[in-house]
Amino acid sequence: MNDLKNKVVLITGASSGIGAATALAFGRYGACVAVHYRSQRDAALSVVAQIQAAGSSAEAFGCDVMDSTQLVRLVQAVHARFGRIDVLINNVGGMMRRIALSEASDAAIDEVFHFNARSMMVLCREVIPHMRAQGGGSIINITSQAAHTGGTRGAGLYAASKSYITTYTKGLAREVVRDGIRVNAMAPGVIDTPIHAAHASNSVTSKDDLQAKLKKSIPMGRLGRPEECAGVLLFLASDELSSYVTGQTIGVNGGSTMA
Repeated sequence: MNDLKNKVVLITGASSGIGAATALAFGRYGACVAVHYRSQRDAALSVVAQIQAAGSSAEAFGCDVMDSTQLVRLVQAVHARFGRIDVLINNVGGMMRRIALSEASDAAIDEVFHFNARSMMVLCREVIPHMRAQGGGSIINITSQAAHTGGTRGAGLYAASKSYITTYTKGLAREVVRDGIRVNAMAPGVIDTPIHAAHASNSVTSKDDLQAKLKKSIPMGRLGRPEECAGVLLFLASDELSSYVTGQTIGVNGGSTMA
C-alpha cells in the first residue's frame, strides 16, 4: 500500500476504538491523518502523538457532529491544514441509548439519525468538491452488522440508521464514480471497543453473560479487534489494492452474517 504515503485521511471518531486503531494504521503507512474527536481531546492528542512518533503527520480536530455548521468548518480546517483530502472515513456513530422502536419519540429518532446518518451525509457533501477538484478520492462509511440483522433488543433505531448508511453508500457511489471517487462501506460485527462495552453494561443481561452469549453466536468464537477493522479500511482506501471496488459493503464480523 505504498500509495497511502502522504495521502490526507480524515477519520471521524478517531480518539478511541476502531477510529483510533485506524488512525494509527494509516500513520504507520505514512499518511497524513486528521484525527477528529467530539469530546475526548486528550485521547485524540495521544493518538496524534503516536502517529507523529512513527514519523507521519497528524493533527487533532474537535467538532460536534450533531452541528452541521461545525462539520462544514471541520472539512475547511482539515483542507486548510493539509491542502487536500484524499480519504474520508465516516467512523463516528453510536446507539445513544436502548429504546423500543414502538416507543421512540421524535427527539430520539432525530438524535440517532442526526448522529449516525446526517453527520455522514454532511461530511460527504462537503468533501466531494475537494475530491473532484483534485481528481478523485475514497470515501468509506462505517455501517454495522445491525443493518443486516435489525439489531439487538432496543437497538432498532441504531440499526435503521446504519441501514440508511448502507443504502446511501450505494447511491453516492453511482453519483461520483465518474469523478474518480470511490465510495464503500464497512460493516463491523461485535468489536471489542469501549462503546460496545458501555452498551453491554447497560443491558438487562450482565456484561459477562452477554459477552459469553455473543461469542457463542459468532462462528469464530470471539469478539473482533479494532485493528481487524483497520485492515479493511486500509484496503478500501488504497488505489493499489481496491481501485475496482466501489458501492460495496464489507462485513467484518467473524462470520456472523454468512446467511
